[in-house]
Amino acid sequence: MKLRISIIITLLTVVIFGFKLKNEKFNDPDKEKVLLEIVKYVVERGHYSSIELDDDLSLKIFDDFINKLDPQKRFFSLNDIKELGRYKYKIDDQIKAYDLEFFEEIHKVYRSRIADAKIFVDKIFDNNFDFTDNEYMDLDSDSIPFSSNKNQLYERWRKQIKYSILDIITQKNSSDAIDDNQIKIDAISTAKKNTSDFFNYANEIDRDDWFSVFLNSFVGQFDPHTFYFKPDDKEKFDVSISGSFDGIGARLSREDGNVKIVDVIIGGPVWKGKLLDVGDVILAVGQEDQEPISIFGMKLDESIKLIKGPAGTIVTLTVKKIDGQIKDVKIKRDEVELEETFAKSTLISKNSKNYGYISLPKFYADFDNYKNRNSANDVKNEIIKLKNNGIKGLILDLRNNGGGSLQTVVEMTGLFIEKGPVVQVKSIGNRKKILYDRDAQVYWNGPLVVLINEMSASASEIISAALQDYNRAIIIGSEKSFGKGTVQNIVDLNRFISNSDYDMGAIKVTTDIFYRINGESVQLEGVESDIVIPDSYMYLFNGERDEKNPLKWDKIGPATYTKWNKYDDKFKYATDQMNKKLNQNNIINDIYERANWIKSQQNISNIPLNLVKYKKYQKDQKIKASQFDKISSYENQLSFNFLKTEKTFIKANKELFEARLKWHKNLSKDIFIDQAVNTLDLIDSSIKTNYILAENKTE
Repeated sequence: MKLRISIIITLLTVVIFGFKLKNEKFNDPDKEKVLLEIVKYVVERGHYSSIELDDDLSLKIFDDFINKLDPQKRFFSLNDIKELGRYKYKIDDQIKAYDLEFFEEIHKVYRSRIADAKIFVDKIFDNNFDFTDNEYMDLDSDSIPFSSNKNQLYERWRKQIKYSILDIITQKNSSDAIDDNQIKIDAISTAKKNTSDFFNYANEIDRDDWFSVFLNSFVGQFDPHTFYFKPDDKEKFDVSISGSFDGIGARLSREDGNVKIVDVIIGGPVWKGKLLDVGDVILAVGQEDQEPISIFGMKLDESIKLIKGPAGTIVTLTVKKIDGQIKDVKIKRDEVELEETFAKSTLISKNSKNYGYISLPKFYADFDNYKNRNSANDVKNEIIKLKNNGIKGLILDLRNNGGGSLQTVVEMTGLFIEKGPVVQVKSIGNRKKILYDRDAQVYWNGPLVVLINEMSASASEIISAALQDYNRAIIIGSEKSFGKGTVQNIVDLNRFISNSDYDMGAIKVTTDIFYRINGESVQLEGVESDIVIPDSYMYLFNGERDEKNPLKWDKIGPATYTKWNKYDDKFKYATDQMNKKLNQNNIINDIYERANWIKSQQNISNIPLNLVKYKKYQKDQKIKASQFDKISSYENQLSFNFLKTEKTFIKANKELFEARLKWHKNLSKDIFIDQAVNTLDLIDSSIKTNYILAENKTE
């Protein structure tokens, strides 16, 4: 697959290398035209499926871009949409000609409408709010039309703000009393600040940001997972997929023009040196041997660029401490690992037996240096540590794991099976390839449960499907997984431009579809659980099937593989027993009932803006929600313990120790883990029963 992408890139480079921008300073439209040409060429030549750039596509781009800019219909008027409508069937022609007229026009109108809305909002807060009016707000933005005049737009903003104020009042005073004037004053003040922050943020969004939205309205028509990354977003994506970055190890936010520390990352330079505290405000940033630069009022992303830097370099931060003193803090930047991204394990005890649990939030890897930390190696190491603690079974938790590196998922599947196929891949031109585990070593050959939910996607579905097809694991979770059966590759757009001072970003483009080793695709259909545990939000989300333009489901011939027969009868016995027990489980039935109630709430769109009625509405909601309190108060009665090799290290680090204890507390409320352990317990019991019977027969 890497070779195929390299060939595509080489061909594209030959064609597009005519763009030479050596040290040229060119304005945004010039850069955008070049960027549009490169993006168009990459998706047309490199995407798995082809689409016609015609009037039908033009209309889809138009509607999508409008919706991305104004999803709640609070900026554009009906007249704006009519005026811009002259471009509905011209965008395809303009993209072919690299003409930016539509983008220029809509960008100009949108900026103007943001300024108009700010005037509306200032006027709204200048007037008094009447909380006795019997009026309602429609929350279904999809069904409401664009406003036909400025008065309607003003009313839409007024109702939105009033709704926000009512929500704040109710949070601060849930009693039936409505005459607490100070609460109303405070709520209005909070809503005004929040709205002001919104407009400050909107005014800071650059033209490049809006243009990337336009590009994604275009490339997103190929499929939901083809996506253009502007340079900053590409860097964030790299951090999310690798789980590490170079910096100081702190999370920042902007408040009233100031950059504030909101979290200190365990293991980072700030944490190791105890240099900063949550709540500290960074006033200025100085690089080595340079004068500090004030960052007050600076965009947060720009401030972060100054603070981050290569490992080993020094940055000096002028900081206002929580107690008010101002001091300079020198920090040596280093590689910061985001521990919440990485695999971690714990020991679960039940009935004097130990079971292993591994949480894997994503399939991470450093593509610049694959031998660096990756999820396959980390899971292998966790398995080894758990085996040394004498586990009887293993749980691999892939819930909410949206995928990641294809190479790591193939290697990780190999930890549980002998040599054999893991996944089939089909590329452009119907070219098929089977990816194999070629390492005969099995790191865990005992009973295995994999946890999934409707947010388990892509790589999570590859390993779940493979282990299910091999009959190597029992899949427990939502009715089915997300249903993303496509593979994406990242293409760096800068390689198509010679000697440019400009970073063009990158594009994630869908290049392949993957199939189970039994020949079926998981596209749209997902991986079905062997044991289904409901989720309270199960009826609100259908994964890939909810996307506007997903690729279709199909199937190919199966690969040649041999099923794992060690636990055939045990898995079937445990699955049958668990499904019977879950049908009679009161908590499970309560979850189904709450899921139906939450689904019914989606049909409620008209919200009262009268304070008495709004409080009654909220009170009724709380009363109904309280009927399901036993779900949130559920505890699984399992014991979660540190592994022998980790215990001393974790207890010696206060923040890490507290973080792990909090994690264990959350796990103790998890019904999925409870049922996974019950399943493993049944398998272990059936193994012992078979052993005793066999022993008696021998005698």
